[in-house]
Amino acid sequence: MVTEPSGRRPAPESPTAASPAGAAIDILDATQAFRSGGGDLLVLDDVSISIAPGEFVALVGPSGSGKSTLLRLVAGLDEPLFGKVYVDGRTVTGPDPSRALVFQDPTLFPWRTVRQNVATGPQALGMLGNSQRRIDDVLRLVHLADFADAWPSQLSGGMAQRTALARALVNDPSVLLLDEPLGKLDALTRRHLQGELLSLWEERRYTALLVTHDVSEALVLADRVIVFSPRPARVREVVEVGLDRPRDQASPEFVRLREAILALLDEDQANEAERA
Repeated sequence: MVTEPSGRRPAPESPTAASPAGAAIDILDATQAFRSGGGDLLVLDDVSISIAPGEFVALVGPSGSGKSTLLRLVAGLDEPLFGKVYVDGRTVTGPDPSRALVFQDPTLFPWRTVRQNVATGPQALGMLGNSQRRIDDVLRLVHLADFADAWPSQLSGGMAQRTALARALVNDPSVLLLDEPLGKLDALTRRHLQGELLSLWEERRYTALLVTHDVSEALVLADRVIVFSPRPARVREVVEVGLDRPRDQASPEFVRLREAILALLDEDQANEAERA
């Protein structure tokens, strides 16, 4: 059930892809703090995680424990106070189109159609003219080809999130960073999009790093689930899922894993309450 968080693992087998297209991620001794009214607020404390190319990893932990902060470090939006972040052996020093980040809110431009929103990345890179076929392919991939000319105000929550996902995928990233992308959706839409996320990963084989508060969602999607402690975040435990996909949430092993992770989170919450 538990592995060393810094241990490099081979890419998981997939029946739909001969080899992963994703990149290796190595987070070594990452520490991050932010300025607050009372001084520096330590958010990450000496976190080390190694993710193999094409692996799907989920991060769970208490609110405010630094999960999203870690995604920002991998995305290159922030730099760690101490430690290093590497992607395919190269130090992350800033954002790059090969590392795409999808947020909880779709953050679509309301004055741009679905197609125009998806085209934002290629347009910013000066590659719009050569990317039309790629844009069409991605819209079909996320089942939005028939809504290419729709405005964001005309979309359901699930369709808006698909648009945000297409905008991330259009640059053919090797790393897809997912910051609770399904957190605000209703249960039925969320379950449907979990299946679509998994299908996209199995087809594209990018390296995926998902932040979620939903333990069942983490177990449905991920090869490993990394449990963070309360802030300042440390790696509390690494859970190997080891179940064939698609996963039956009612199976005894799935239930056992879910209860084990929830027990860790409950224990941390109780310890925090005692210290408060």
